[in-house]
Amino acid sequence: MTVGRPRVGVLALQGDVREHVRALAVTGADAVEVRRPTELAALDGLVLPGGESTTIGRLLKIFELLEPLRDAVADGLPVYGSCAGMILLARDVLDGRPDQPLIGGLDVVVRRNAFGRQVDSFEADLDVAGVGGPPVHAVFIRAPWVEKAGDAVTVLARVGEHPVAVRQGHLLATSFHPELTGDTRMHELFVEMVLQRGRA
Repeated sequence: MTVGRPRVGVLALQGDVREHVRALAVTGADAVEVRRPTELAALDGLVLPGGESTTIGRLLKIFELLEPLRDAVADGLPVYGSCAGMILLARDVLDGRPDQPLIGGLDVVVRRNAFGRQVDSFEADLDVAGVGGPPVHAVFIRAPWVEKAGDAVTVLARVGEHPVAVRQGHLLATSFHPELTGDTRMHELFVEMVLQRGRA
């Protein structure tokens, strides 16, 4: 890995792919779209974008990416999941389909569409632990929240009593969509996680 310019992939099967690529490029990362298992080996980190979690899960199976991604997470690849990406990283999902494919690795139980449907989308300013400067303006669209978190999970931000940003080692997840606001600080936090792993 080139410590100064990490290669960070964005899973490009469905969702806010281009927005994440742009945000990562602003941070100085070499951002690439990922659609094939063979592309995972060249990555220093990976973003799982927002979108429709059941659709992304189904496409992971079709593109034969589900097991390779599970292996990559188990091997310590830094991964950031936003919205649907948080659901995919969770160990369990409430209010989801019983056949929902999950990558797992993050010791959380999330509630799908916890804040309501599309018409209940909202924005909020959040204090996020580890992110300096003014509050992060967060966009929530059919967003999940963390219903239960394991002891190894650090809660970085909440809406009311509900965790909406969490970290566990090399995994980062948010209920909201930082790629939609032009504020790249969540991406900067993730790229710093990637760089720390490269220095280890």
